Amino acid sequence: MNAIKSIPFSAAASIEPAEMIARAQRFASAVASRRTVRDYSGQGVPREVIEACLRAAGTAPSGANQQPWHFVAIGNAEVKRRIRIAAEAEEREFYERRAPGEWLDALAALGTDANKPFLEQAPWLIAVFYERTGPLLDGHKAKRYYPHESTGIATGLLITALHHAGLATLTHTPSPMAFLNEILERPKHEVPYLLLVVGHPAEGCRVPDIARKPLSEIADFVV
Repeated sequence: MNAIKSIPFSAAASIEPAEMIARAQRFASAVASRRTVRDYSGQGVPREVIEACLRAAGTAPSGANQQPWHFVAIGNAEVKRRIRIAAEAEEREFYERRAPGEWLDALAALGTDANKPFLEQAPWLIAVFYERTGPLLDGHKAKRYYPHESTGIATGLLITALHHAGLATLTHTPSPMAFLNEILERPKHEVPYLLLVVGHPAEGCRVPDIARKPLSEIADFVV
C-alpha cells in the first residue's frame, strides 16, 4: 500500500502564551452559554449557515481518516412531519414500556415526555449517520475503524459550530432510529447516530436551571 503524501503543516503564526490563554478563556466562556433548547421559533436559517457548519464538522479526526459519517440536513416541512410521527411512536414505546423507572425519574426533573413538537417547529433537522462498514464492493464490506467515536467527535464540532453561528440545538435520540434510513432513503450500511434539531429559540424560551460540574470534578492534571 502506498504511503499518503505529506504536505507542510500550514498552522497560523506562533501565538504568544498570554494571547493563547486569552483565546482559550474567551472560547470557554462562549461555549458555556450553550444550552439544550426545546422550544423553537419559525425564524428561518440560511442554508449557507448549515453548509458552513457541516464543513466544520467534516474536519473532525477519524479512525484511519475514513470519515465514516454522513449528515442529512432536512428543511422540508413534510419530511420533518414524517420524522416527528415516527420518532414520537418510538418515544411512546420508550416512556410507556421500555424505560426503567430510574431513567424515567431522571427525565421527570427535566419535564420531557413523548411529545416532540420541536421536530416540526425548528427550521432544520440534521440526521447524523455513521458507517459501521463501508458499502458492499466486489462482495466485500470495507471495515471502518472507530466509526462511533469518530462520528461523536464530528457531531461535537457540529454542535459547537452551530452555537458559534448563533443557533440553538437539541440532540434527540429516539430508539430505535431505523425509520430515518427509510424516510431519508439512506443505505443499510449507514447507522443512525442522532437527530440534531437546529434553529432560533422561541420568544420567551426558558431552559432548566442546571449547572455544569466544575473543572475540579471533570479533569485532573498530571505534571
